[in-house]
Amino acid sequence: MRHRVNTKKMNRDTDHRKALLRNLSASLILHGKVETTLAKAKFVKPYVEKLVTKARTGNSFDALNKVNAKLRSNEALKKLFSDVAPSFEKRPGGYTRIVKLGYRDGDNAPMARLEFVKTKETKTKDSKAKVTPEKADGKKTIEKKTKGSKVSEKSESEVVVENAMEVIDDSSTNVAKEQ
Repeated sequence: MRHRVNTKKMNRDTDHRKALLRNLSASLILHGKVETTLAKAKFVKPYVEKLVTKARTGNSFDALNKVNAKLRSNEALKKLFSDVAPSFEKRPGGYTRIVKLGYRDGDNAPMARLEFVKTKETKTKDSKAKVTPEKADGKKTIEKKTKGSKVSEKSESEVVVENAMEVIDDSSTNVAKEQ
């Protein structure tokens, strides 16, 4: 019996539904926004929110593996742990928003844009570190001033992510070699 089981099926079978979730969430993480139908946006939003929460709460190997099992995209995984999750460290939830765009011309389907909420950088008097604006490749660097010169630094979470990604890449190549 299906008592209290209320998941959206989106008129797709299980594998297609999982692929839809993975592809839309990876695109959202990589590009920052995705234009899709309103139903798909509402379907993907909680999935992405849980991924960001998992990535935000712990930069451990366990968190990386759990997010990798859901996401299955190395590029999106790296960006999630290095850029997206640290920007939401102090936010308790609500990382994404849905903006309604109107209706599609062909079939009159309601369209929406799913995007990450922008975070405001707060400056403190004690901290001289600043976040530089995004460059052409979309990456931000954290720089610290030391006696007139700028020194680029990596945060601790970036080092953990790089080490874990090496382990994941090594394990995936070993599995491929065995087959």
